Amino acid sequence: MTVPGSQHAARARPTALVWVAAVLGGVLIGGSATAASLAMTTPERPRSTAVVQPPPPATVVSLPRPMVSAAPAAESLCALPAVQAALAAGDDAAVIAASGGAMRFRSAIAGGAAPCISLADPGRIWVVINKQRPCDPIDYQPAGIAVPASTRTLGETALRGDAAAALAAMISAAAGSGAGEVALDSGFRSFATQRTTYATQVGARGRAGAELISARPGFSEHQTGLAADVVACSNGGCGSIEQFAATPQGAWVAEHAWEYGWVVRYHDGQTPITGYQPEPWHLRYLGPDLARAYHDGGFRTLEEFFALPPAPDYAG
Repeated sequence: MTVPGSQHAARARPTALVWVAAVLGGVLIGGSATAASLAMTTPERPRSTAVVQPPPPATVVSLPRPMVSAAPAAESLCALPAVQAALAAGDDAAVIAASGGAMRFRSAIAGGAAPCISLADPGRIWVVINKQRPCDPIDYQPAGIAVPASTRTLGETALRGDAAAALAAMISAAAGSGAGEVALDSGFRSFATQRTTYATQVGARGRAGAELISARPGFSEHQTGLAADVVACSNGGCGSIEQFAATPQGAWVAEHAWEYGWVVRYHDGQTPITGYQPEPWHLRYLGPDLARAYHDGGFRTLEEFFALPPAPDYAG
């Protein structure tokens, strides 16, 4: 059954749709035109030229510093009770041990930080005698001098007791090694003996020449009992001191003397410091601890070992 007017309604619907589409199209066209117009009339915003800064670096936390214990102050050396006791007892080896060993002992003296240790005391194993540093008193004579046991002696035969024992041990070791016999040519010399020795050299060489090989009285290491002039012996006889360096004994002593507490005092090339020509036969006793430090440190003079000024000549 057909409802009246339904066909008309069906036919009228497309017309309405066309009208709506036209309206919407106009709006869209108008909107597009407006948008285009705005796009043409609206100025373009300038692009930002700001430089983007990178973020700040993260804070670095410093690493903790290692805790290093400070070395004992050199000034404290003389404040050590053990050092004071050893000094009072006259025990030189104990003083060195109580100071922390020979290297620390030497360093404290060289640094001027051991005022209780006197390098001018001729009774101490560390005494330094040179052309600027005489014995004090000038006519000093050591106590307890002795002749080295089982040792051939040719001249002044005595040494300070500890030096005599050490020289005997060294000479025995040299013979045992096959190097040959070593003899003591000259040991302790008194002030009076040195005066005679010096005068003899001056008469033979003149004063300037004599003072390159012989000390003035009161300025000789021999007066302390801690110096020894040695010679090489073979076939029942002994050579001169000048011949010593060229012998097997001389070579052995140069290499091994420090092991027994002795060092060669006047080396080649050191005259501007010591004031003496080379004397490979002239040994100085320092004791085993200081002699090892002297050797291991490569020192060639006691002046450098204890940071003393050179002594090439006398003060007057």
